[in-house]
Amino acid sequence: MTYLIDRRLQGKNKSAINRERFLRRYKAQIKDAVGRAIKGRSITDIENGEKVSIPVKDVNEPHFGHAHGGVWETVNPGNTEYQKGDQINRPRSGGGAGRGKAGNSEQTTEDDFIFELSREEFMNYFFEDLELPNMVKTQLTQTVEWKNQRAGYNISGTPSNIHVLRSLRGALGRRIAVGGPSRKQLHHAESELIALLDRGAPSDDERVVELRHLIHHLHTRLHAIPFIDPFDLRYTNRIKVPKPSTSAVMFCIMDVSGSMDETRKDTAKRFFILLYLFLKRVYEHIEVVFIRHHTAASEVDEHEFFHSRESGGTVVSSALHLLNKIISERYSNADWNAYVAQASDGDNWDNDSVLCKQILTQSIMPSVQYYTYVEITDGPPQNLWEQYTEVAAQHANFAMQKIVSPADIYPVFRELFKKQVHK
Repeated sequence: MTYLIDRRLQGKNKSAINRERFLRRYKAQIKDAVGRAIKGRSITDIENGEKVSIPVKDVNEPHFGHAHGGVWETVNPGNTEYQKGDQINRPRSGGGAGRGKAGNSEQTTEDDFIFELSREEFMNYFFEDLELPNMVKTQLTQTVEWKNQRAGYNISGTPSNIHVLRSLRGALGRRIAVGGPSRKQLHHAESELIALLDRGAPSDDERVVELRHLIHHLHTRLHAIPFIDPFDLRYTNRIKVPKPSTSAVMFCIMDVSGSMDETRKDTAKRFFILLYLFLKRVYEHIEVVFIRHHTAASEVDEHEFFHSRESGGTVVSSALHLLNKIISERYSNADWNAYVAQASDGDNWDNDSVLCKQILTQSIMPSVQYYTYVEITDGPPQNLWEQYTEVAAQHANFAMQKIVSPADIYPVFRELFKKQVHK
């Protein structure tokens, strides 16, 4: 198959086909670059685009050249090194921008090829290795919730939207405005007729007859003004505006004991990123709180949450105690919707798992909108899973799933956050 690349000067978006072909051709390199970007990127900054660099050797394109055909000989004056029939090595090619410090090496290098992924392209590559259906990808990256809101009145619309009070008010104003001159003239004519009759003018007096005809004509004109006219009708106008949302806080709790290696932490981060994107579509303002624990729990920033090397045994109840304290002190009012996502390999001290169940049931579950627990392990369920199963049986807003490999992240997420059917 032959590919022709159009390199003419082009206007905006005219090279979109070339760009799509480029993204398809170097898909593997771009996915590797996106994977590196995810590891070094903040959860709250995941939606931005990304500058991607690809080694220049991977983007070389074939090109046509002109060869000197046939057998030919040259005469080099002053040659004292070569004899007829000797083979001459090809000279080293120059060019290219060097990298690094100055040195005496004869090796030449070239800069990487750098281009920028848009927000949508970055999100598509991010979701792709999680095996997202296209419909769900579009929904998570583009869905906006709207609500209908009244915005004044229109002079046209459907009968069901007629605003009766506004229409009658307009009709009354129109009748007053249209009939104003006639009423004023009628008032003067009636006053003059009464004055003439009081002075004893006969009923067949020319002026009296003229005034009576004028009064009758003015009454007829006033009665001819319609009570309501189609021009008076006003219809309620409704427009769609972004749905106002309250604030939310997302708690990320992760076990950082010795059994949680970097691979499991990376899997947990991807799950937390999905949760953040999901909540960001629902709530205008959202805060993220990171809690890490081994035998003791602490609130940390995102970098320490994922990259700290501190580890130890496992006491999950320490994280739940800290979670309950933070909610009661900082997020207890009605303006906050609390969501909790806990990631662990499930290993915990036996007696502590029972304590975790008590803390969740008595203190935490009544205070949160939703609590999700994901167990990242390829082995059998641990003792923490058994206790959490009893919590899930008592509380509808508690859900738990197991993740074995990164490919399970999105199916698990979809199962945890699928729309509930209300009977």
